[in-house]
Amino acid sequence: MDDKLWAEVDNYLTSQLIKPDPVLAEARANSDAAGLPSIAVAENQGKFLNLLARFGRVRTALELGTLGGYSTIWLGRALPEDGRLLTLEANPKHAEVARANIAAAGLAGIVEVRVGAALDLLPGIDEAFDLIFIDADKNNYPEYFRWSLRLSHRGTLIIADNVVRQGKVADATTSDPLVLGVRRMHELIAAEPRVEATALQTVGIKGHDGFAVVLVTS
Repeated sequence: MDDKLWAEVDNYLTSQLIKPDPVLAEARANSDAAGLPSIAVAENQGKFLNLLARFGRVRTALELGTLGGYSTIWLGRALPEDGRLLTLEANPKHAEVARANIAAAGLAGIVEVRVGAALDLLPGIDEAFDLIFIDADKNNYPEYFRWSLRLSHRGTLIIADNVVRQGKVADATTSDPLVLGVRRMHELIAAEPRVEATALQTVGIKGHDGFAVVLVTS
């Protein structure tokens, strides 16, 4: 199997299971037009996040890494009308694009975008969330996981994206700081008695990567 086939399967599954959505399509187009990197979750991955939030009856969510707001919209749509989604974005230009996309999706009353480095903003947050989605700079994943635990309660779901890194995560000799960050996060999860977790490899339009899914149990 190769990237071309993986993309073809993703396109087939998406065409069968996910209805065309002009708001999400426009959000992606706006991000591309603004020159944002093409690293947002794939359409079927966005729906996966949406379903997880709906399964868990999530009311409050925290996202680390907004980019153009594509995954933010998927998550925000899963929340009730009185729900709250706080998303943190380091790049002011990305945040500007995201705010416009979020407003166009009718979610401005639910979603708050805060601008700044996540590790600078997280100490100023004093609430616990039902779901936390980590999709920011991978070298800081260990600290993001630690903060996620602090901002969790029993039953919180923590999801971390890009945890396979084209299979490089299995290389114990790696010197890549992004891979090392992900490996260290896995080690922290494994040593943490307050959680249960798994990770799944994914292949598709986004290549070979994966999600970690962590349930806070106490």
